[in-house]
Amino acid sequence: METVQELIPLAREMMAQKRKGKMVKLYVLGSVLALFGVVLGLMETVCSPFTAASRLRDQEAAVAELQAALERQALQKQALQEKGKQQDIVLGGRALSNRPHAS
Repeated sequence: METVQELIPLAREMMAQKRKGKMVKLYVLGSVLALFGVVLGLMETVCSPFTAASRLRDQEAAVAELQAALERQALQKQALQEKGKQQDIVLGGRALSNRPHAS
């Protein structure tokens, strides 16, 4: 096919041939998938402001939950320290009361 004159008969011959069913099915499937992708892209574009706001609320909730957990942990640590001081005082008082008195 060096010239356009050879191309025209080839094109006529291809147009005259009967199309195969498999190729038509493949074209239809490709078209449906492309259309499906376009519809999903449009839906994502339309819904993106709502999903962004939802993600922001989820992140804020996670941060608040983490802060609450850290506060609980700090309170528990403080309570354990106070309990340890009270035990030291009680044990220290017992140690003083159990000493023999010098008479």
